[in-house]
Amino acid sequence: MIDVSHVSKTYRSVLRGRTVHAVRDLSLTVAAGEVFGIAGPNGAGKTTLLAVLLGFLRPDGGSVRIAGDVPRTFVERHGVCYLSELVDIPGWWSVRGAIDRYALLTGIPGHARPAAVRDAIERLGLGEHRAKRIKQLSKGNRQRVGLAQALLGDSPVVILDEPTHGLDPLWTQRFRDIVATLRRPDRAIVIASHNLDELERLADRVAILDHGALSRLVDGGEAPAAGALAYRLVLEADHAAVSASFPTARRTASSRDVSFDVEGTIEELNAGLRALLASGAVVRAFYPARSRLEESFRQAVEQS
Repeated sequence: MIDVSHVSKTYRSVLRGRTVHAVRDLSLTVAAGEVFGIAGPNGAGKTTLLAVLLGFLRPDGGSVRIAGDVPRTFVERHGVCYLSELVDIPGWWSVRGAIDRYALLTGIPGHARPAAVRDAIERLGLGEHRAKRIKQLSKGNRQRVGLAQALLGDSPVVILDEPTHGLDPLWTQRFRDIVATLRRPDRAIVIASHNLDELERLADRVAILDHGALSRLVDGGEAPAAGALAYRLVLEADHAAVSASFPTARRTASSRDVSFDVEGTIEELNAGLRALLASGAVVRAFYPARSRLEESFRQAVEQS
């Protein structure tokens, strides 16, 4: 549904004489029915890429097509369900009034707006806050108002920039359920986030950007590239054999358990674990210190 082909975007400062290559020869596709994640360090080009997808910016080189149309034409014909990174809503608006205004801008007919507004408020758990002014809300509740407005439309394209920013753990978990209900065969969902754990849970594929270029494309469930892996070892009690079994072991700062950070290839980790168990140590847990996506992210950024 979304086709990005050899896109580049450069910013030039006349006053400072600087040139910034925000996006460099970037190509990727997002299929209908897919949840596609975008990750990268600060300055990687995520915001510029989203602005190009939305038609806010035109690329200097390459092309973008959404269902065959250039982004601006697609947005004018079909709209886009969009949440910006910074939710900036006039503070004197009430929650209900803000969502009603966004429903009007979305194009929902007058006779259908009350029900649409009511459903959005219920969906994001804003019922007790409906009469409050935006400026009275916490950061997390303002984010939920932003999500509510983004999901008012019925566009086949959903673009969410840092959607869980400011949400508490409960609403972060509920957001996963919301994304599940948004999935459908004719819709593409794009989520840009620094929260790699959430992207790993939500996305079918994740594009890792760095310095404006596509550094790596990670499929859901894909194991990280071969090399040193970071694991957390938790023991029932301290044991002298740890240093011999895992030469790189580092005691963690946790005061609640006896735990160590260890690194090595998958073969080295297995050998170390076998030796430790053979020595009589009781292992309570042994798990990756970073998720698969976090490991892939680290490797991609370090390599680039």
